Amino acid sequence: MACRTNEDLQRIVNNVFSLTEEGKVADYIPALAKANKSDLSIAIYKSNNECLYAGTYTKKFTLQSISKVLVLAIALQDRGVDYVFDRVGMEPTGDPFNSISKLETSIPSKPLNPMINAGALAVTNMIKGENEAERWDRILQFVRCLGNKKDLTYDEEVAASELETAWLNRSLCYFMKQHKVIEGDIEELMKLYTKQCAIEMNCFDLARIGAVFALNGVDPETGERLLPLEIARICKTFMVTCGMYNASGEFAIKVGIPAKSGVAGGILAVVPEKFGIGIFGPSLDEKGNSIAGIKLLEELAVQYNFSIF
Repeated sequence: MACRTNEDLQRIVNNVFSLTEEGKVADYIPALAKANKSDLSIAIYKSNNECLYAGTYTKKFTLQSISKVLVLAIALQDRGVDYVFDRVGMEPTGDPFNSISKLETSIPSKPLNPMINAGALAVTNMIKGENEAERWDRILQFVRCLGNKKDLTYDEEVAASELETAWLNRSLCYFMKQHKVIEGDIEELMKLYTKQCAIEMNCFDLARIGAVFALNGVDPETGERLLPLEIARICKTFMVTCGMYNASGEFAIKVGIPAKSGVAGGILAVVPEKFGIGIFGPSLDEKGNSIAGIKLLEELAVQYNFSIF
């Protein structure tokens, strides 16, 4: 399906574009440091199968933490709600996404939610499969299905860069293994997790995935159910409460829709029953969210009054 440019969207992009200079790209993952901080684009995939865009919406980027929502959906289907949330909590946290402190102080010692790194690692560990290759194939095929894109893959350079520098995530894994939150080989889990974070797509692909969640798990083109209604609901709830790192509360007040960001600059947003939104803007604020991307959503929320609250 072809997208068409939209003057209103382009005007808002132009209005917020100067903010890209105020942020910085993620450089703690060396491969992400190569991003052009001036990039900014958006696509909106409507429930009636229409797509609008502004900016270079076909430019590819890696999902990073956006992948946490999608892998949570697989784990819930594989293991069930009780199994998943016996090992990972449901509560927001004011701590940074890579914090280890709550693991040390919580009793039982399990991650507070699936959107922080510790929780996401525990969730990825739940994906069924005989080995890392089989689990990876299941994740990739699921994301391809949601995006209706058979050739979707991952950025090998970004995955390798993350794997080489992921010492804190390894620490989280070993801590959780000590407390029986996760099991199995840590390096295999790290390879799987860094690949899922390095899944690559553009704003259009991301917006289409958002449209599936907007329609409660139904494909906007075929009408086929891709996700159980309850799992789509759980994922969207976590996007509201925990999706924008430790800025989720402010985002809920100013924008008021389910959303998940990633440190490569992507934002997946969902306006229930109406449309999915994909944004790319790699210039980040101090909390790891796209600085112009958030402002773009704030402007859209005011103009179109799409807060769910």
